[in-house]
Amino acid sequence: MTSIPPPAEELRILDAELTLLDARRAQLLARRAWLVSVLQQSAPSASVPPASAPAASAPPRAVAQTWAPRQPEAAPHGVQNVLLTLGGILLAVAAIAFTVVSWGSMGIGGRSAVLATVTLAALVVPAVLLRRGLASTAEAIAAVGLLLTVLDAYALHAVALQDTDPMAYAAGAAAVLAALWIVYGLLLPALHLPLPAGVATAHLPLLLWSFAAGAGAHAMSAALLATTAAATLTALHVTRASARITAAVGATAFGLFATLTATGLVLDADSAPEAALASLHLLAAATIAFYAAWRSPRTDLATATAAAGTTALLLATGGILRAALPDDWAVVAQLLCATALSALVRSTLPRPVRRGLAAACAAVFALALAWTLPALTAAVAGPAARLDGVWTGAGERQPTPGSDGLAVVAVLVVVTGVLTAAYRLGGGRTWRPYPGVGATVAAWAALTVLPLALRLAHPAELTAHLVLATLALTATVLVARRTPQSGTLPLTTLVCFYASALTATLLALATEPATFTALGALLALTTAATAMHPRGIHQATLAVAAVAAATGLAVAIPAALGVPAHQAAFAVLAVPAATALLGARLRTEPYALPVELAGATAAGLAIILAATDAPALSLTLALAGVIAAGTALRADRRPAAAYTAGILFLLATWVRLAASDVTTPEAYTLPVTVPALVIGLLRRRRDPEASSWAAYGPGLAATLLPSLAASWNDEHWQRPLLLGSAALVITLLGAHHRLQAPLTLGGATLALVALHELAPYVVQVIGALPRWLPPAAAGLLLLAAGATYEQRLRDARRLRDLMGRMH
Repeated sequence: MTSIPPPAEELRILDAELTLLDARRAQLLARRAWLVSVLQQSAPSASVPPASAPAASAPPRAVAQTWAPRQPEAAPHGVQNVLLTLGGILLAVAAIAFTVVSWGSMGIGGRSAVLATVTLAALVVPAVLLRRGLASTAEAIAAVGLLLTVLDAYALHAVALQDTDPMAYAAGAAAVLAALWIVYGLLLPALHLPLPAGVATAHLPLLLWSFAAGAGAHAMSAALLATTAAATLTALHVTRASARITAAVGATAFGLFATLTATGLVLDADSAPEAALASLHLLAAATIAFYAAWRSPRTDLATATAAAGTTALLLATGGILRAALPDDWAVVAQLLCATALSALVRSTLPRPVRRGLAAACAAVFALALAWTLPALTAAVAGPAARLDGVWTGAGERQPTPGSDGLAVVAVLVVVTGVLTAAYRLGGGRTWRPYPGVGATVAAWAALTVLPLALRLAHPAELTAHLVLATLALTATVLVARRTPQSGTLPLTTLVCFYASALTATLLALATEPATFTALGALLALTTAATAMHPRGIHQATLAVAAVAAATGLAVAIPAALGVPAHQAAFAVLAVPAATALLGARLRTEPYALPVELAGATAAGLAIILAATDAPALSLTLALAGVIAAGTALRADRRPAAAYTAGILFLLATWVRLAASDVTTPEAYTLPVTVPALVIGLLRRRRDPEASSWAAYGPGLAATLLPSLAASWNDEHWQRPLLLGSAALVITLLGAHHRLQAPLTLGGATLALVALHELAPYVVQVIGALPRWLPPAAAGLLLLAAGATYEQRLRDARRLRDLMGRMH
């Protein structure tokens, strides 16, 4: 880095530069005069520009490009630093090679003289260079000097102190070098390297001495803590930024190493005294961290350091508690310690310290909650694992997995209390609802695990979960009615209700009385809550839950009476019938549609139950169609319900025909098809905008689909011929009148009939072809499709648009 000269020197330099520019201008003018004379002798008529404007004939940009100097690609300071760095590296390599490789070619006097001379010169020259303003050069040579001091230490051990323990000598050498470099850096404050290098080296002596002495883990931990304390004091009180940053990094690294070492000692302790002795190391680490957090000028560093100190303090108390108490109850005691520390958040400590303390305590609470998850999972879903079958009795109870159930309850109770206090102290802050939500979940979890921890009998456990579900649902309704705009807490209590209801339902499946009791109670609870809850999505989910409970009762009652499943389907159909009537009555309520959809799901369950018996399935489909037809009488449900009713009636007809072993379905379907098509034609005449699917779809499908199914199982040729002819006529009529339903149904039927008739011949042809021909044909087809991909897309779009324009 070149220094700026004083003003008098700079003025002298500027005057010299201007003198040179004037001399250069005189030379150029003389050259121009000679060129002008030459041009006048060769071409008298040639015009010569005046001397005052020598570049007028050229464009200004060209002149600028001609005379503008090229910008250097590297800055002078960068070049200087690169050269100095390379020079320092080469000198260092040469010094190492001389010391290690060429050491034996000189006597002891020569060796000492060379190293002492070179080292002394390398340390003295930077002072001279600094006085001359050559700071970068001085920095490079000082770096070489520091390396030479290390080589001096190595040489001293190799020549005079060979019998000394290497690790002990390294510790002493590190201490001497650290002191030397720190003094050197303080004497020459303009140098940036010596002081941080000395501070970094000062971290090593105690650790190396502990290794040399063969001390145990306690001594090594103490050495690390002492080094951390010294580095922390240096980082907090030294004014030089480079030394402060180096000390801070060292304190962080050694402090973390010391904390991990002390934690290992705590975990390996077999008795309370050993744990207490190991915990002293953690307490020392916590003291250092809190002091650093208290005195740190940076908020983020103070917060992080306070969190580390709190963690070390909790680890210390946890080690002692772990040795004195059982493992599960040690978790409870540790949580109580974190609770006591969290009370300091409201103290007069500096804000960064309080934030770090709160973060560490929150981490302990989170870990404690994670520890309770296996027990909570067993309490909620455990009844499913214990259930051997429906109504086969309660299975053998399993113990709380991995922990004492009462300790889990105690942890959840403590968390509930802390979060409740945080909610009350939150005031009007934006984060206030979250502690309330957490307290609610923790309280529910404690009450959920409590029956499992107390090993209650099956009836008492079922009663406890039903009571808990009642409490959660009551809280949902009350909170929702008090604060309609607040959705977090009501949603939380509603989820808790559903979890408790699931547990109660799983428990109730063990016996018949329990099943009816639980489902009846849940039906009454959800019905009452739906009526009292304010409008919204929560009310809709409660209504759906009520339908689900009613469906469960509709399945359980026939099963208790010994009714077969296909006959129990008729009882289940009472649920969709009731929801259809209820939907018509509550059409203005927002939960009317969810209730009807839940009823439709119950109808699907009824169809599944009746699937084992064809006549019962046909009747179930027909009754479901009647319910859908009744729903279609409402204008707001007419389109979807009408299509559903038509499909259900068609399915009922086909199933009935199949169940009766009818081989000529046309005798039953044509009397339905013809009037249906006539009605559809009359509707189209009255309403030309009516869809062809609504007008002709049911009538055509009533005959075409059963006949198609019969033709695929018919060995004769008459039915396929007649069906194919009818499908061809229907397809042509649909194309002529541009109607989607006849075109689609007729075309699909015609294609399937043709495929069925041609299938045997296609199989014979394929069997007679060479084995390589099908893959080759498939490859050519793919190539053709890829080559005409865009055209095929356009054709598909045109076909789609054409079908869309049809009725």
